Amino acid sequence: MKKNGLTVCLWFDDQAEEAAKFYTSVFKNSRIGSISRYGEEGFEIHGKKAGTVMVANFSIDGQEFIALNGGGQFRFNESVSFQVFCDTQEEIDHLWAKLTEGGLEGQCGWLKDRFGVSWQVIPSVLSQLMSDPKQSERVTKAFLRMKKFNIAELTGN
Repeated sequence: MKKNGLTVCLWFDDQAEEAAKFYTSVFKNSRIGSISRYGEEGFEIHGKKAGTVMVANFSIDGQEFIALNGGGQFRFNESVSFQVFCDTQEEIDHLWAKLTEGGLEGQCGWLKDRFGVSWQVIPSVLSQLMSDPKQSERVTKAFLRMKKFNIAELTGN
């Protein structure tokens, strides 16, 4: 775990290790780091059985994450999400298939994975297309009809 910089903490009830394994299986250049476990101390506060996972550290493409088994009092919602920019349709298709497995598809590249975490899988070319006044209307009309982004339709190829 880094001492400086930004680390994202994801709060789970009891799925931290499962989530870390899932995310590192989906994304290239990812790895699981250390895993710490609850001990006897503090049981009256955390209520977790000694030996169960407390924190699973993992990284995706250099971005550090902590998955914490903190209890069920908090749930993920759409107010916080992760955006993944993809250069190819194959990348979009792969991530969309993996992340929606057991989750929910949304509109305009949005989805929720099986843990309830929100993602938007976006073609890297989208910002360039949207900043071109000659294309932005056509591109907007196209992507508003999409769930998973289709690069060929967006670029007109």
